[in-house]
Amino acid sequence: MPTKQEICKAEDEAWAEVNGLIASLTPAQMEEPGYYPDWSAKDLLAHLAAWMAEAARILTQLHYQTYLKRDLDVDAMNKEFYEANRDLPLPVVRAEAFAARNRMLIEMNGLAEVTAEAEEWFEESGSKHYGEHLPRFREWVQELKSRS
Repeated sequence: MPTKQEICKAEDEAWAEVNGLIASLTPAQMEEPGYYPDWSAKDLLAHLAAWMAEAARILTQLHYQTYLKRDLDVDAMNKEFYEANRDLPLPVVRAEAFAARNRMLIEMNGLAEVTAEAEEWFEESGSKHYGEHLPRFREWVQELKSRS
């Protein structure tokens, strides 16, 4: 099992790429649909933020030993996250993403021991999750930049 430092380093490196791509876009580009058919880069950021917030919540439960494993309907959760965030202004989505990531990192670093469940939640909501979205996000950013 990798160490907490290794897990956090992988998350930080992947986040740096996501954040760099986001920072390279104008506010108008962030709002333009096309990342996925109805999603903009802002929607992607809100999606990542929602899963980071969910991971932070679970990591807190793991810390206090109150976590009860349950089956997740990921598609339903993604839809709920999208609906909850789609009309939020970009500055709010950015703030939520940074706050969710900070809380996720704080909760991870607060664990005395990184269990398999903690590692899975942190990676699946962090570095692995970013990695799932990065190939298409890189393409989308290039497409947006080629138009300007």
